[in-house]
Amino acid sequence: MEIVRRVYEAFARRDWDAVFRDMAPGFEMTTKRGPNAGTHRRREAAQEFVEDYVAAFDDATAEPERFLESGNQVVVLVTRRGKPKGGEAEIVVRNGHLWTLRDGRILSAESFPDPAEALEAAGLRE
Repeated sequence: MEIVRRVYEAFARRDWDAVFRDMAPGFEMTTKRGPNAGTHRRREAAQEFVEDYVAAFDDATAEPERFLESGNQVVVLVTRRGKPKGGEAEIVVRNGHLWTLRDGRILSAESFPDPAEALEAAGLRE
């Protein structure tokens, strides 16, 4: 759980080396919505996706609310906030992120638009 917690702390600082420090070489990140939704393989593709996302906002945050463990998986209930560039209103979205780890390395991260879906994928309930 601490490995995943460090990812969110590094993201808040935009420290990409720290964000991806514990990723396995074949790391995959899957997103379900958005213009570039899909699976992004390896650090380069995942980092490009995240940087493009952040660049679309004047300020983008991902605030973890809860961390729940289930075997080799960690579910994080997250509130994302951001004001689109040139926009006036802040967008607030609650998501679930499912992280899979093995031997201290992050194998994958999957973002679910509904936190309950992330919990269900890990065999958990809120």
